[in-house]
Amino acid sequence: MPELSALAWAALALGAVAVGVSKTALPGVNTLAIALFAAVLPARASTGALLLLLIVGDWFAIWMHRKHARLRALLPLIPALAAGMVLGWIFLGFADDTWTRRVIGAILLLVIAVTLWRRWRAGEDEPRSGRVAAVAYGTLGGFTTMVANAGGPVMTMYFLAARFPVRAFLGTAAWFFAGINLAKLPFSIGLGIIQIPTVLMDLLLIPGVIAGAFLGRMLLGRLDQRTFELVVIVLTIVGALYLLLA
Repeated sequence: MPELSALAWAALALGAVAVGVSKTALPGVNTLAIALFAAVLPARASTGALLLLLIVGDWFAIWMHRKHARLRALLPLIPALAAGMVLGWIFLGFADDTWTRRVIGAILLLVIAVTLWRRWRAGEDEPRSGRVAAVAYGTLGGFTTMVANAGGPVMTMYFLAARFPVRAFLGTAAWFFAGINLAKLPFSIGLGIIQIPTVLMDLLLIPGVIAGAFLGRMLLGRLDQRTFELVVIVLTIVGALYLLLA
């Protein structure tokens, strides 16, 4: 078990709650968890610890929103996602941590700008995202999740551009991220990013994820579609700026 101060444990507990809220109500809140874990733990350890908690949050999100998921919408993303992950693997061969964060931040801001521009240009009658959008967002999502575990904001913008209702948005995203995070698990174990001390620490933090999941469910009942979309966009912009400027 890592030897941490009471303040460090409090920060990790808050991060765990943020994971739960992000999975069941407000996806962009996950940026807070990333920042808190990175501030308290070494980079590799923070990535592994957060991954396990994200998986727990994924399954709570699936349980809460399972009736609203649109799983067929994920099928066009799979080939593009795989291609993006290969591109990310190649990129990691020559990019350092600083450039990686800045590139991801810049990509996220570009994705947000394009998404908002499309919606402004087309107005309320914009058609749902088609094959071209699936290829573009899927490739960027695969790239960003491979190089910085930052695929969440990109795919959030995809589901937002597709104009999914709130529950369908969260249910579909839950299945998507559950698959991605489980796929990362054996690689993280093989690289030594997840070890026994990481698991023991996360066992103490899981109640925070559960509490955050139910808190998110409570908050969700108070958000209409327009407020939900606005909050998601703002939180995603904050996350992009954090990566770009950190």
